[in-house]
Order: sequence, then structure tokens, then C-alpha cells
Amino acid sequence: MNEQDIYQQAEQELSSIADFVRFAATQFHQSDLYFGHGTDNPWDEAVAVVLQMLDLPADYPQSMLGAQVLTEEKKHLIHAIKTRVSERKPLAFITNKAYFAGLEFFVDERVLVPRSPIAELIHNDFYPWLEADNPKVLDLCCGSGCIGLATAAYIDDAEVVMSDISEDALTVAEINIERLGLYHKARAVQSDLFDGLEGEQFDLIVSNPPYVDAEDLADMPQEYHHEPEIGLGSGLDGLDITRQILENAAHYLSDQGVLIVEVGNSWPALEESFPEVEFNWIEFEQGGDGVFVLTKKQLLEYFS
Repeated sequence: MNEQDIYQQAEQELSSIADFVRFAATQFHQSDLYFGHGTDNPWDEAVAVVLQMLDLPADYPQSMLGAQVLTEEKKHLIHAIKTRVSERKPLAFITNKAYFAGLEFFVDERVLVPRSPIAELIHNDFYPWLEADNPKVLDLCCGSGCIGLATAAYIDDAEVVMSDISEDALTVAEINIERLGLYHKARAVQSDLFDGLEGEQFDLIVSNPPYVDAEDLADMPQEYHHEPEIGLGSGLDGLDITRQILENAAHYLSDQGVLIVEVGNSWPALEESFPEVEFNWIEFEQGGDGVFVLTKKQLLEYFS
């Protein structure tokens, strides 16, 4: 039986939520898929695609998995499962849903899928680094706005500016501002790094900029090539944009301000490039690495 026949048979014969989860898991397991945009295995991905396509919560009770699926819903589910397999498209771009720091965000191919360990810092109010009352925060290279909007949602009295060079990304960020109802605490600004932020100062600049080096970018699984390359690659060693941030951030920080930047797997290259800098690398309880903290004083000392 060819692939098209399998999907047609599934649409005709499967009937319950559990049926479609089982079918999706089998198809994902048998295909050469990469899981790195929200799940890490075929079963969890199958559960996610079925529940999200049916607008059901992640904690949907197992006792209800026998519920029947309508004919029109079957068509949408089969299309989503087939698209995940045949196009290697990340789940988040099929359902237009991504989850970060406990919040749901709209995403599509204009932005990266949120997956930063910085979510853990947000839940901890950036303790002990963010000391200011009523802090003004910059989410630099904001993409979908997930870091900035989660900060606005969880930190009382925070004022958040989200900036990005990409108009497409800012359109998505604006959608998420509206969906989360955070107009009073967050705004999106087009800026090539700091060029559009003259005269502003922040108590915290947090950034998940492009940091993938040329070799890793070329070797990435197909799923990542659905994301905008401008949000991933940053020169031969992955640090072109990070260098610009380090050289300019101090001028946009308050006296007690701090800079937090994620550089992922490029952290050894960063230490090699700046051996004199004492980067404070954050240890995460929930996993993740490659995120450093520097104070304004340190930035002035090393990069002024």
C-alpha cells in the first residue's frame, strides 16, 4: 500500500482521538523526522499534533481519548500528520501554536519556534540579576516576542520593549501582544540591533540573537530550514551579532543594568574570542546552557 492509500484509509477508518494519536505516532516513528521544536519523540509529537489541531488542552483527560472525531476534523488531522511527515515542517508551523514559559504564542514561518532556556529565568524574575523596581526591559532580536511578552506577563510593573530588524517578525510579535492582552506593558519596535533605540536605557537587556555558526547551519535537519535563516545564522563562528551587542549594550543600560544573552553551542567560540572577559554562564535546573550575564560595569571595562 502506498503512502497516499494509507492516509486515505486512515481518514475513512479511524474514528477516535486515540486512533489518530496512535496513527500519527506510527507514521512519525517510521519516518526520518527530527524532534526539536517542542517535543523530543514520536509519541509526544503525535499527542501534541492531535490535541492542538482539535483545540484541546495538553492535559486533556485520557478517559476522553475515545471521543469520536468529526469528518471535517479527520481531514484536518490527516493533512497535519501528512504535512509533518512529507514536508518535515515543524509542528508549531502546522498548528500555528508554540508554548513558552507556560504561555501560548502564535508562530509561523516568519519567526523561529520558541525554545530558549531563558524561560526559566523569567519564572524566577531574573533573580538575582534584575534588581530594579518597575524595570524597563529590552527583548533584543525578539522574533515572535516570546521572551519579552513572558517577561511582561510575569514580572509586575515591568515595561517591555521588543525590537527586531525583521518587519515580518514584528508583525507576529504584534499578533502575540494582542492575543495576550499586553498592550499596556509591551511595545514592538523595528530596530537593527540598537539603531532604532537611541536615547533609551534599560535595566535589563535580554537577547536570544542568531548564533548558529556556518557549519552547524549547513548541517541542520530539514525541519530548521522552515525557519527564517536570518534568525539562525550569524557568520562563520555564529557570533557576528553577539559581538555587536557586546560592543554597544552598555550605552543602553541603566547604572544597575545587566545584559543576558543566549549563544547556545557557540559559547566556546565566544570564550575563545574574548579570553579576558569573565562571562557568568547561567546554570539551569531544567536544562539548557550557553546563556551568559554581564553587568554594565563589566561591559564598560571590557568593551568600551
